[in-house]
Amino acid sequence: MAPRPDHPFLQACRGLPAEHVPVWFMRQAGRSLPEYNQLKGDVSILDAVEQPELAAELTMQPVRRYGVDAAIFYSDIVVPARAIGFGIDIVAGVGPVAEQPFRTEEDLERLPVLVPEEHSPYIAETVRILVDELGDRPLIGFAGAPFTVASYLIEGRPSRTYEHTKRMMFAEPELFAALLDRLADIAIASLRDQITAGASAVQLFDSWAGALSPPVYERHVLPHSRKVFDAIADLDVPRIHFGVGTGEILGLMGDAGADVVGIDWRVPLDVARTRVPGKAVQGNLDPAVTFAGWDATRDAVDDVLARNGGRPGHVFNLGHGVLPNTDPDILARVVDHVHEHGRADGATA
Repeated sequence: MAPRPDHPFLQACRGLPAEHVPVWFMRQAGRSLPEYNQLKGDVSILDAVEQPELAAELTMQPVRRYGVDAAIFYSDIVVPARAIGFGIDIVAGVGPVAEQPFRTEEDLERLPVLVPEEHSPYIAETVRILVDELGDRPLIGFAGAPFTVASYLIEGRPSRTYEHTKRMMFAEPELFAALLDRLADIAIASLRDQITAGASAVQLFDSWAGALSPPVYERHVLPHSRKVFDAIADLDVPRIHFGVGTGEILGLMGDAGADVVGIDWRVPLDVARTRVPGKAVQGNLDPAVTFAGWDATRDAVDDVLARNGGRPGHVFNLGHGVLPNTDPDILARVVDHVHEHGRADGATA
């Protein structure tokens, strides 16, 4: 069953009035849920992704517990690179690790064209399972943006300084552009595969774009993100663009072509709206405020809702992903509270 066109999440993504403010959480599936830890056990994230029934169940767990308005399928942004044989893994407590990082032009040969039916058929199968289970609730597909995926491939592991990435960007701009162009093609193939299988919306995660100044982002990154969004525009599903620490480049991220721009917690939502005029917005509760208990969390939720002021085009979310030690009961109360008190009707009173 496909989600109805007037589902609150889809309406919000289109900037239209909705019956309530929709809610979902980045990383809503994962270590914060005891049922996740029990089911997944010692299976690695990447191995779990390759098991459609398991990945689908891990996706459904937070939907059942929280009552969120959308599911996001259980996967990771490095899955396509791993699927085509680049050689990257997710190490517990570290993150994505490539034993042989991308450093030279010859490394482009390690990134062939992604053919989803050949390299990652389990992704479409997981999406199809979920579409059947979700009924009229939308499923969000996703991919890593070219810059963020490139940073993992070049650095070989998560980085705070991006020294190798920025060295290549400034010293070898042609090679850097060739890498991002290749990763854009991979993201396009992955997103089109997910949408064709039934995803109702997609999110492009440029998690680490906030490490760049506006001129650098505009020159070296924006064209490649725009290529991704342009290449899926014909499929007519809402497109979301998200990054962390991106307050200074929000306008440029909006220019890349998404319908919705994700806002982290560093920029108040009303201020963010002035930076992305004409776009729907997603966010932007500080994930860490939930550790302060329900009263503090409720006040912070109310502040986000007040700053939106009942305007259409608001998808409530965290400003980044759910933290591992988050109390699931707090998130369930957030969903209920937003549904009860959030307005998205466009009324001024």
